[in-house]
Amino acid sequence: MMESETPRAPPSTNPLSRIAHRLSMKSNSDQSTPSTTKTTVYEKQTPRSSKTSQSSGSSKSSYGRSPTRSGELKRMERGQKQERREQLERELEERRRREYEEARKIEDDETKARYGEGSEENYPTELNTIAEVGQLGVGSKVTFRARIHTQRNISKHLDFILFRDQTDTIQGVLHDVTPNMVKWVQRLHPESIVQVSGSLKKPVEDVKSAYHHDVEVDIYSIHLLNPAQAPPFSNYQPPESMNNRLNNRVLDLRHPSNQALFRVRAMITRKFRETLDNNGFIEIQTPKLQPAATESGAEVFKLNYFGRRAFLAQSPQLAKQMAISADFGKVYEVGPVFRAENSNTHRHLTEYTGLDIEMKIHKHYHELLKVLDQVLKNIFTAVHTMPELKIIRERWPSEDLVWLEETPIIPFPEGLQMLRDDGRDVADEDLSTRDEIRLGELVKEKYKTDYYILDKFPANARPFYTHKAEDPFWTNSFDIFVRGQEICTGGQRINNPKELRKSMAENGISEDEMSEYLEAFDLGAPQHGGAGLGLDRIVFLLLNLGDIRYGSLFYRDPKSLPQRSFNLPHPNADTTKIWAGREMPALEELIANYGDATNTSWLDERFELWRHSSGAAVGYVKQGKFAMITGDPLCDRGQYEEVIPAFVEFVTKELKLTPVWMLVSNKVQEILGRRIGWRTMSCTEEQRADADQHTAPDNRLARRVKREGIKIHEVKPNEDFISRADKSIAAWKEKRKEKKQVHMTEIRPWIDQSHRRYFSAEKDGEVLCMVVLAQLAPRYGWQVKWALDFPNAPHGTIEVLIEYALSCISGPVTFGAGVSERFVPGQHLHGARAKFLSKTYAAIVKSLGLGRKAEFRDKFGVLGEQVYICYPRRGVTLFDLKEIVKFFMDQDDS
Repeated sequence: MMESETPRAPPSTNPLSRIAHRLSMKSNSDQSTPSTTKTTVYEKQTPRSSKTSQSSGSSKSSYGRSPTRSGELKRMERGQKQERREQLERELEERRRREYEEARKIEDDETKARYGEGSEENYPTELNTIAEVGQLGVGSKVTFRARIHTQRNISKHLDFILFRDQTDTIQGVLHDVTPNMVKWVQRLHPESIVQVSGSLKKPVEDVKSAYHHDVEVDIYSIHLLNPAQAPPFSNYQPPESMNNRLNNRVLDLRHPSNQALFRVRAMITRKFRETLDNNGFIEIQTPKLQPAATESGAEVFKLNYFGRRAFLAQSPQLAKQMAISADFGKVYEVGPVFRAENSNTHRHLTEYTGLDIEMKIHKHYHELLKVLDQVLKNIFTAVHTMPELKIIRERWPSEDLVWLEETPIIPFPEGLQMLRDDGRDVADEDLSTRDEIRLGELVKEKYKTDYYILDKFPANARPFYTHKAEDPFWTNSFDIFVRGQEICTGGQRINNPKELRKSMAENGISEDEMSEYLEAFDLGAPQHGGAGLGLDRIVFLLLNLGDIRYGSLFYRDPKSLPQRSFNLPHPNADTTKIWAGREMPALEELIANYGDATNTSWLDERFELWRHSSGAAVGYVKQGKFAMITGDPLCDRGQYEEVIPAFVEFVTKELKLTPVWMLVSNKVQEILGRRIGWRTMSCTEEQRADADQHTAPDNRLARRVKREGIKIHEVKPNEDFISRADKSIAAWKEKRKEKKQVHMTEIRPWIDQSHRRYFSAEKDGEVLCMVVLAQLAPRYGWQVKWALDFPNAPHGTIEVLIEYALSCISGPVTFGAGVSERFVPGQHLHGARAKFLSKTYAAIVKSLGLGRKAEFRDKFGVLGEQVYICYPRRGVTLFDLKEIVKFFMDQDDS
């Protein structure tokens, strides 16, 4: 098929247009002939078909359907546009660089020294901060480092730059310099770090956009220390969208209002500690890994603790009380708190900083309230006087917090009555968020305060350890509110062990997991109480931020930590990018980008490789009348609909073979069954585990291996190790000749070492066991490619070595395909055929002992993920099953 001639564009006076046209002409003329050993390349016929010596697929599938031609064309067009855009940018940058260098040639040395790229080490000059600069007088010489906040490019002779250093900003003026210097500065991106020298002068009029508005810098020199790539938004005019700001949190945190906000947050913790230290409290740090849940009203994060169950602490509650029983008297802690509550609201986080206190009570639990009241009022007073408050309010307007000399302590029943008098239907239990906010408004109207205490909460709204009041319906507990929302919960604790056990039983809490806690009370605990405040909640309400996430440095809520989109280890082997005119990506790199465990077998010499024009690859083995294929195509999963039919067409039309596609994912079997009409079934599983969560084998094995003097370690293969390992492999192969062997890949551990990790168990120079991990696509992690237990290895050595290898990696790991417990019919397979195959499968598994390998892998906590065998209807008879079995067997056995 001949290519149509591309019409030539008329000459353009625009240099960017000329560059773009030149690139377009270049991309239309690029041709190449990829050549790889045992590789067939499929080239779709398109207006841009490359001249190749390989076979090309026809435009019609052998199953009567056309491949998605328009999809490939669109992808190619997008790739071309992206390439042109990138090349255009490169050429533009290169042109600017040449212009800059040419202009520098005619400048004198003094002018050259005044601007350009520099490094922090080259400027030992004593530096000012912008805060210090703002306090100096007009005429002062200054040198400072700052970020470029924004620029106003007035002309080629005049530029105004707003510099930012945390909460401080100041304007700089660049004039009376060469046009090249002005042009160079104007091309600097916002957020870049520069060093500036100059003198202070009085502006013509106040600079309203700068914090230091009554002075500006007459710039003498400016040097780029660290460039910033084009930021997603400008901090000079940040977006209103909260998601946009929080999704670019580092950039957002640079804004002066955020800098001021976190200074306020630091002041709050400082005053919290200072007040409690002055009252004789001891700061403690308690463990965040706990054997049991501490709060009945919140869900907990569960985790695997070396095969045992554990929880992230909902609060330091139990440890605080145990410290009081240990006669610490008064304690406090500033630390993380974890709540697995799926609450996507403006005031909830799954991880926040808790401010907790616990203290011995002499007469009444209001002694605790008195301390808390003092702490909070000290915090309010300190924040109220901070200059940062003005900066924060530029972004989050708020009114001053109002509090009284004597804080109102309102009994819970009185609070309920206030709501009922207001016409709200509330029950005698904990308040809803809306009820809390409305009660805050009613309290503000009645008491003229934003800060108050609600006392004597009902027992059904409190944890098991809360002390009952004289009327057991109520408790000696309270909440503290700011601007109508709760910031603190506290109260008196039960210190009688009998009452505590009774309360635990009533709340359905087992004593087994709380034995250490109960022991502290069996030893005699004094009367005590405590409270927990949320630092993030205090910041959010005190500054009226509107959402608690703003007050947390890097917030965690139920939507945090999303399933990450994996970056390809080899971007140059991205099959979604156009490959016409470029060398096909290497198979090893495709496996690391897209491969699962089965794909690693394609590196064996018996496999041939078919390549799609996108760079995608499929490995196959010719066996009799069949083409045996294993594993999914190596490409982006969105390309399966295009690549799979093209490969099937190649096998049936050009190779004249019957394809049998094995060990494929559910997505591939759906395409083969639904679109092409193949039969599908599953009798195998990809056996996966989580290297961070797997259950370790018996520690006795590890101790035994250590006593034997066996060294367990990771190795970088050199000639000596390879020689010793090959000797052990040869002995291992010789011994295994006595039995039937079923496998899919040859023992060739030294290929593709850049994507392998090697682990060895050795003694006296002999390699007793070896584990080889193969790097797979990021979503699959690693494969235990080979776990070789050589003849002289003591019992259990291989388990210990595998455990060590798993401890050296993180995330998903697969042991490869293993047998399923049962045969599962898929698409277009049912009735007598399915029953016969099920019986045949059971016989093969028993005959070859295929279950033993899976049983061994079960020791490491693997979970099976079904993979499928697919074949054309009327293409494979029941008697052809022996060919499939033969494919997995040693040549001698077969």
